[in-house]
Formats: sequence, C-alpha cells, structure tokens
Amino acid sequence: MARRKNTIRSKKFRGKSAQRKRGFWGAFWRLAWKGALWFLVLLIPVTLVLDFMVRAKFEGSKWALPAHVYSRALDLYEGLQLDATELVWELDKLGYRASATLSAPGQYRRSGNRVEFYSRGFRFWDSDEPAQRLQVRFDGDQVSGLRASGESAAVARLEPLRIGGIFPEHLEDRELVRLEALPPYLIDGLLAVEDQNFEQHYGVSPRGIARAFLANVKAGELTQGGSTITQQLVKNFYLTSERSLWRKLVEIPMALLLELHYDKAEILEAYINEVYLGQAGKRAIHGFGLASRHYFRQPVGELDLHQVALLVALVKGASYYDPWRRPERALKRRNLVLDVMASHQLIDKTTARQAKAKGLGVVAKRGTAFNDYPAYLDLVKRQLRRDYSGDDLRREGLRIFTNFDPQAQRQLEKSITNRLKNLEQGYRVDKGQLQAGAVVARVGSGEVLAVAGSRQPRYAGFNRALDAQRPVGSTIKPAVYLTALQQGYNLATLIPDREFEITTDDGTLWRPRNFNRESHGDVPLYQALGHSYNLATAQLGLELGVPAVANTVERLGLERSVPQVPAMLLGASAMSPMEVAGIYHTIAADGFYTPLRAIRAIYSADNQPLRRYPYQVEQRFSADNVHLLQYAMQVVVREGTGRGVYRQLPSQLAVAGKTGTSNGQRDSWFAGFTGNYLSVVWLGRDDNGKMPLTGATGALRVWGDIMKGMDNQSLDFQKPQRVSYLWVDPQGRLSGERCRDARYLPFTEGTEPREKGPCYDSGRSVVDWFRKLFD
Repeated sequence: MARRKNTIRSKKFRGKSAQRKRGFWGAFWRLAWKGALWFLVLLIPVTLVLDFMVRAKFEGSKWALPAHVYSRALDLYEGLQLDATELVWELDKLGYRASATLSAPGQYRRSGNRVEFYSRGFRFWDSDEPAQRLQVRFDGDQVSGLRASGESAAVARLEPLRIGGIFPEHLEDRELVRLEALPPYLIDGLLAVEDQNFEQHYGVSPRGIARAFLANVKAGELTQGGSTITQQLVKNFYLTSERSLWRKLVEIPMALLLELHYDKAEILEAYINEVYLGQAGKRAIHGFGLASRHYFRQPVGELDLHQVALLVALVKGASYYDPWRRPERALKRRNLVLDVMASHQLIDKTTARQAKAKGLGVVAKRGTAFNDYPAYLDLVKRQLRRDYSGDDLRREGLRIFTNFDPQAQRQLEKSITNRLKNLEQGYRVDKGQLQAGAVVARVGSGEVLAVAGSRQPRYAGFNRALDAQRPVGSTIKPAVYLTALQQGYNLATLIPDREFEITTDDGTLWRPRNFNRESHGDVPLYQALGHSYNLATAQLGLELGVPAVANTVERLGLERSVPQVPAMLLGASAMSPMEVAGIYHTIAADGFYTPLRAIRAIYSADNQPLRRYPYQVEQRFSADNVHLLQYAMQVVVREGTGRGVYRQLPSQLAVAGKTGTSNGQRDSWFAGFTGNYLSVVWLGRDDNGKMPLTGATGALRVWGDIMKGMDNQSLDFQKPQRVSYLWVDPQGRLSGERCRDARYLPFTEGTEPREKGPCYDSGRSVVDWFRKLFD
C-alpha cells in the first residue's frame, strides 16, 4: 500500500513537473517573441536613422575641403629674363624629378644651357594646359628659344606652385583624386593588404570577424578589428577610432547600408580620399593624393612601385610606421606589402626584389608644411576676409590664384638673410637682434609679388611687413614736396634750411635738427629732398600746412588718418612696410592710385569663376607734378642719401627712392622703384632698441641686394606735355648749359622761373643761339 502511494505520488510529481516545464517553456517563448517584436520595433527606426546618416553625408559634401592658394604661373617665352638654374629651382619646388629620360609628366633633365621637362597638365583659371614635352634654351640669364612637343613655340606655361592652404578648424587636409588618376598597383596592392575579399563581400566579412574574435580572446583584449575597407570607411567617415563593442555594433549595419546604396568604386574612392596617412605639424594628412605630396612632393599619379607600397604600408598606422621618425619600421612594413603583392601575383618576384632594394624615397623634409610662405599667405587671408566668410574658406575647396612670384620671394629671402648677417658682423650687433619686414610689388598693376615678415624665411609668427607699425622717418618727405609742387612751388624754389623752434598746440617745444647737426642756408627744393634736410623740410611743411601734407599722405594711399602734428612732417608717424609700399606705388605709377593686391582670381573646386580682382586705377595727382617729384627722388640716389644704391645696381639703370631713419636710429628704411618693380625694406629691433644703422647703411643695402636680382627696367622718365626742362643757376634763375653750377630741371607749365641769371646769355650753347635766331 505504501509502495502504491509512492508510485501515485511519483506520477503526480512527474505530472506537475512536466506541467511546470511546459509552463516555463511557454513563458520563455512568449517572452522571446515579445522581445523579438520589441527588437524589431526598435530596430526599424534605428536602421532608418542610420540609413539617413549614411546617405546624407555620402551624397552631400563629403569633406570640408581647404582653400588651396597658388602662385603665379610661370610663362616661358623667348626673351624672358630667367636662367637655367632658376628654372631648375622652380621645377624642384614643384616636385619635378631629374631623369635621364623623359617618360612621364613631372620629369626634367638639364644639359648645359638647355633644360627639357615633361610638364604636367593643369586646370588654370582661363584654360586647361595639357601635359607636354618642353625644351627651353638659354643664353646667359635669358630664354633664347622654346619648343613644345618638338615644335617651335611662342609661349608655354608651367603650372603654379601651391603655396599654402586655409584649413578646416579641425585641421584636416586632403587633395581629392579619382580612381582613374591613381598609379598602377595602388588599388590592387591596397586590396591585397587590407581587404582581399572586397569585391565579394557586402560590407562585412564573417571570416575576418571570426579571425579577429579568436585573436582578441587569446590576447584578452581588443587587439584586432577584422574590419573590411567598407567598415574602415564607416569608422573614419562617420564614427570614431575608439575600440568598443558599441562602436562595432553600429559600424556593421552602417557598412551593410553603405554597400546597399553605393557601388564598390564609389566606396573605394571615398576610402582612398579619407584614410588617415600622416601628420604635418598640427595638420592631419588624409587620402593618398595629399600623402603623395607630403612624403614625395609629387602627384600620386607619378609614383613608382616602391613609393606606392610605402603609402599602402602606412594605412596600418601612419604614426607607428612614420618613415622620417621610424625608417627601419617603415621599410620592413613596405617590403611586407611588396611581398604580399608578389604572393597575389600582382607583380613578379623580380620586380618585388628590385623595389625592395630601393630606399623609402621620401623627401628630406616633410613636403607639406602648413605653408612655405606664411607672410604672403597672411596677406592673402586678410584680403579674402573682405569677401568670404571663414567657413567658406575652410570648407568649399576654393582655388585661389595669386600674384606671388616664387623667384622674387627667393631673391627677397636670400637678400635679407645674407645682408642682416653681414650687417650684424660688420657693425658688431648681437647675432639675431636685427629684424626685417619687406614688400616687393609690380609697378603699375599693384601686384604684390613677395613679402617677408621676418628675417627667418618660414617664420609664421608676427608679420612685420603687415603689422610692424614703426616711425617712417624721412621716407615720408616725398609727400611734403609733392604737396609743395601742387601749390605752385618748383624744384628750383629756395627754401630755408636753418634752425628754428615752435611751440605745438599741446605746449611742447619742437626743435628739429638735421642729421649732421648742420644747417645749409637757402637751398633749392630738389636739393633739400635729395639730401634729406630736416630743417628745410620742416619749414616747408609748416608753410604749406600740416593738414595739407596729411591729406597728401592719405591720397597717396594710406587708408587711415595721419596725426596732424608738426613731427609728422619728418616721419614721426608709424606705418607698416605694406602701407609705405602703397604710398610709394602711387608715386611710382605717375600719380595713379592702385590698391596693392595679392589675389588675382578665385575659382570653385570645380573651376567655376567666383570672383576676379581686376586692375583698379584712379588718378589722384597730376602726372606733371609726380614727374618733378620722381626727378628729385632720382637726385636722392644719384647724389644724396641714397647714392649707395649704385654700388649694387648698374649706373645706367634709372632708379628713384628715399632713405628713412627714425629718431635715435631705431628704424632703418628704404623705399624705391625702377620702371617695373617697387620694393620697401624696414630694419629694426623688436625691442625698439637703438642701432648703428641709418636708412642708407641698413635698409638701402638690403634693397639693393633684392633689386639686383630682379629683371629691372629703367624708370620710364618720359617728359609730360605740360613739362619743360630749363637750365637754372643755384638761385633758381634762368641760366645756360655752359654756366657754372647750372642745373637742367623740369618745370610744370606756369611755374617756370622768369628771372635771368648773370650767366644766362653768355652760357647759351650755339644750338640755343641758332634756335633763338630762327624763332
């Protein structure tokens, strides 16, 4: 009976247990179905959000593209002042390679007085220039012949130099390339190393994930990702590089969605332009296009196999395999890439062995600094801000073409570096104490060709050419004399050079002095300017009126008010070299004002014209009076304070200019021009300390060094119709050619002297006598 009860109890227990089991599994499956339902409910909107994110960014402007700034293009033609060494230097700056045979764009060879090169095609602002073989012959420092593709040519154009960029706030930089522009082996090599199944998978490789999972379990941490190229693009383009399970869970569906909407070519091209490949200071190098210029200073399409392999090697870790800091590590990785390419039969073993025998091939210095010419780029940015927002400049990939001349900049930098070192040694100035700011512009057009903001060519800090506000000294004096000429004075007018003193409006006693502490009595106006007499200039300025002189300074080109105090007449006002250049350009351009300009034109990323900066001109002064002023400024360099110019320049070259020295010899200036170039140089100390230099012994020498390397034309000193030349004596009376101390001076109509000197009749030449006889 007991056994029966136990059996019944056992059956009852098993029945209840089975019932409980059926209840448990039923609840489990009900919960599972509900969970799956909720998962689907949540998954659909999440998927829709991810889908929107994938398509919105991929189909829009994928990247914030920096604005690229270019120099002038070098136009080659017979008669151009350029020697073979200068052309080779510019080709080197552009990344051309010396080669015995010209088989591809970007190569050159020099043989004696002949340079041959295979130019690159370039999309200029006005036309597309094809790649072609060019041959340039030289006769000394001049182009004597030009051939293009074997035929005689009138002109050919070398592509401009990229001199810098204006980058996104996060400092990413890239140069977009198309798949068809890539060199052989790059795509196949990249896929062989990074994603062998790229063409077969749908964004995710289960085999790769499994392999990475096992490696991570073995290591006890996340060491591998098993990512396809599509996943890497998702990570770099949409997400972050953080190693986490959550990022991986998001990455996988986004990769699948990317593959769903876009073909393999689009995904691969985006990856090639997005992948991180190095660092240039604070600036991140993205994409193979810019990486090629960064490491090799060449377009990616010109790379050889061993260079392509290095770029592919860097995908695994650009910092870890940095070829400059870790060349052994980079070489080992590059050779591994070549071995992988050989194992996949992309190249044969002999080709791989030959490529492995070569060095890394990177340039000695990193090829893409922030910019090579920071002072000039600073000027470009300031002019751009007038017309474009900062966001447009940093995101829209603008192509900015400037007037920057690499050859002029090279001459400017070399002159400052060498001369300042020489001056410090010669005058026993502590090494590095002298600083400089300088500008070179083209006369007439106002094109700024070169700028130096420091004695250090690549210094990207304080730009002394644009921002150093320093007393200009006697460089202001031409404005005083131009004011006088406008008010009816002539170059022979006598003005007193005697000591005096006045009490200014604020009660200060002003007592100017000549530099040598001597006075010279009554002197003609041209002589007072030529020898830079302070006393004569001050008295003349006071007679004209300080407001009148200040007005002339502003009309000459200064875009702000000048303090109207007597000391302004002798250069107490502070200006920058760029401001002085603007003033002197109006004088050099015969009284026509033209704003100095760095930018020529701006184009969109797809080469659509956005804005041009055409030549603007406004006549502000009579060409007659400016002709007279230029005569007096030639006296400065022939006879006066600037006569040291002709120790450096040929005597037959007509030059005009003016020295300037501030009180206490704290600033040394020279501003001068030939027929086609204007240059302004300032020297001084950043601590405003005294120097053993004047304008003539300091800045003038730098100016001479700059100009002797330029293709100068003599000052075009054609006599205006309303100007006549007459012989006058030292007292400003009419004289004769053969009279003692007679001077042949220009006079504007109505200002000619009437009084005849005692030598007038006896000093006339025979020609003058016959002319009067027949008149």
